[in-house]
Amino acid sequence: MLDLGAGTGKLTATLIALGAEVIAVEPDLAMLAELRRSLPTVRALGGSAEAVPIPDASVDAVLAGNAMHWFDMDVAGAEIARVLVPGGVLAGLWNVIDDRVGWVAGLAQVSPSAAIGPRDTLSKWRANTAGLHLPNTGVARFGSPKQAEFTHGQPRTADSLVATLATRAGMLVMSAQERESTLNRIRAYLGSRPETAEGEFTLPMLTGVLRVQRL
Repeated sequence: MLDLGAGTGKLTATLIALGAEVIAVEPDLAMLAELRRSLPTVRALGGSAEAVPIPDASVDAVLAGNAMHWFDMDVAGAEIARVLVPGGVLAGLWNVIDDRVGWVAGLAQVSPSAAIGPRDTLSKWRANTAGLHLPNTGVARFGSPKQAEFTHGQPRTADSLVATLATRAGMLVMSAQERESTLNRIRAYLGSRPETAEGEFTLPMLTGVLRVQRL
């Protein structure tokens, strides 16, 4: 299978641990170098969803972990369909927070979309990813989507959660003053909640999966 937009290889490593034969493709050279360093036996290639450097019909599945929303499906749809075998599967995966939990819903409310966006919560991720496999123009290459969630959690502290939110793309393009103000507001909220004010806690999460089959 192909891990497309593989980053530093977190999903790649998980797939390998499950016994899969994986090719990793990543456009960012620094991330690709880290992937090659940490997973030296993996076939790791420079490339993108719009220009996948592998032959036609060479993988059974293409997975994209927290990456599919960046793809230009007008171009990438045809490329992904090209490298998949007939009937092969494209799956997008997103880690989302479980906003059925009261303090998590509150966190989403005090955080701007730059920190916690519409794809980042259980209540909204389905609606905001259901059409990501479709091109804006041209022929659809994949069938109807299926979506599912798989529960897990991450051990966190208030500081580690704020540090992670600070690395979101939308946060990084804010002015320094706006970013600091936003992070202070999130930090203050976490400090006000008994679930998160002190020590380590579990951030309730799910992995949302969008699965489509090549036509």
